[in-house]
Amino acid sequence: MVLAQILLNGVLLGGLYGLMALGMALVWGVLNIVNLSHGALIMLGGYVTYYLFTLAGIDPFVALPIAMVIMFCFGFALQWGVLNLIVRSKMLNTLLITFGLQVVLTFTAQLLFTADFRTINPTYAGNNFPVGGLTVSVVRLAAFLVAIALASILWFVLNRLPLGRAIRATAQNLTAARLYGVNPRVLYAVTFGIGTALAGAAGGLYGMISNLTPYIGASLTAKSFVIAIIGGLSNPFYVIFGGIFVGIAESLTALYIGPTYTDVISFGLLVVVLVVRPSRAVRAA
Repeated sequence: MVLAQILLNGVLLGGLYGLMALGMALVWGVLNIVNLSHGALIMLGGYVTYYLFTLAGIDPFVALPIAMVIMFCFGFALQWGVLNLIVRSKMLNTLLITFGLQVVLTFTAQLLFTADFRTINPTYAGNNFPVGGLTVSVVRLAAFLVAIALASILWFVLNRLPLGRAIRATAQNLTAARLYGVNPRVLYAVTFGIGTALAGAAGGLYGMISNLTPYIGASLTAKSFVIAIIGGLSNPFYVIFGGIFVGIAESLTALYIGPTYTDVISFGLLVVVLVVRPSRAVRAA
């Protein structure tokens, strides 16, 4: 029964992990930018949801769409004004500028929000309910369902709407997309805005199950990178499955080895994937 509970917790946590990586996978696949500031965007989304809850009194799950709109606008402006300058540039240039953004956003958040630990703590945060002898956290289950819903919406946008077809066409063949009237500058900004909105949603959910500080960005970027490699960049559901895989692996590691080794297993999985199937990383890059 303990093992079943651990597996359940891993699945629910993995859904949130997958949502964290969705935005990175989208930006990486379309813009060919490994966004090292992705974790900082998740962190900012968490603070937006936190202040909508504490200052405006908006329930965190109701605040998520508002936070996503705010983060979309921020991501659109960031891409339009800064990152469009180095789109399709050498990988080193994109890594350097996004790392710089990570540093700037982290220390700006420290100035604005201080380094105190903060948690989004609605009245139902500690609620659980039993299912077949297992205990299910209301917040973790809701976060998992939100992650699945957003992945489904992203899949629908990419595969059924003209915007999604334009995004996929630009990712596959930029020259052909331009011949069909696609404006890459606008499309890149919209794509980055969507990725930032997804990061904002992940940040709001993360703040309900863990602590928010300005310094969580680097670790969340690294975890998102691992999941994007494992799940691939082609399908949002593969990214979610990659997150679930990592979540289960971390939960089993915490049970049998110790909670301090969970990050070790995450990066160990990345090493295994790169050794067994190095072509996966080549396709992603």
